[in-house]
Amino acid sequence: MPPRDITLRLPHLTLAAQAWGDESLPPLLAVHGWLDNAASFAMLAPLLAEHFHVVAIDWPGHGHSQHRPPGTWYHYVDYADELHGAVKALGWKRYTLLGHSLGGAIACAYAAVHTQEVERLLLLESLGPLSAQPELGLDHLRRAYAQREAFSEKTLRVFRSIDDAVAARAAANGLGDEASRLLVERGLNEVPGGWSWSSDPRLTLASPLRFTETAIQSALRGIEAPTFLILAEPATSYLPRDVMDSRAACIPHIEVVRMAGHHHLHMEDAPNVARALLDFCQR
Repeated sequence: MPPRDITLRLPHLTLAAQAWGDESLPPLLAVHGWLDNAASFAMLAPLLAEHFHVVAIDWPGHGHSQHRPPGTWYHYVDYADELHGAVKALGWKRYTLLGHSLGGAIACAYAAVHTQEVERLLLLESLGPLSAQPELGLDHLRRAYAQREAFSEKTLRVFRSIDDAVAARAAANGLGDEASRLLVERGLNEVPGGWSWSSDPRLTLASPLRFTETAIQSALRGIEAPTFLILAEPATSYLPRDVMDSRAACIPHIEVVRMAGHHHLHMEDAPNVARALLDFCQR
């Protein structure tokens, strides 16, 4: 089932998105991870589209979406405003929210605030943002502002062919060729001499602020929607089991499963991930 390309106009920028399934079906909004794009769900969404009208957005600065305006940055919390803008542009009142990695972290914050809108929260390799110890706050500020002051519109790497870009992405993330190609083909611009990433270079700058683990757990306690979390097994290094278990204990209605795979398990093993998600949603 090929996706339909759609455009969502927000007050400050335009988001690109892809849609699967009949619009009369219950709505499901899918949000991808850092430096990915809507094609992250290209294998999973068709399997969900028999039961849901699935829309997957490109976050700002990713895929085919516009970059944020000059002089602005990519703060974690600002994505929640753009998620809300996407929901308003779609005209949805109540929906299922599906997030992978960064998208899942933003979905958690959003669901904790918009408790009457989010009917179900589905998470893939994510349960809140990365945290930091309070005593490291100054280090984070200094590193982030040093990067900003040194930042200029750097020249992005130019690949001679799409195949070269696919190989580079596969090497960086350990993804298979098919999954890498889906992400890469939606994440490239044709430039003189070949192809270059369409993503905003500002996405690679360090964040000046990180939440403490206490603050994250406080936010997670606000999630009221039935929540389903799939984690890769063995655990991803930045999603350690003890932290994920402590966070999961904060959500009143959550089910956690661990599935053999890596961080992009929804692309590596879409049938099993889809089966688990649909089983949860139909219970």
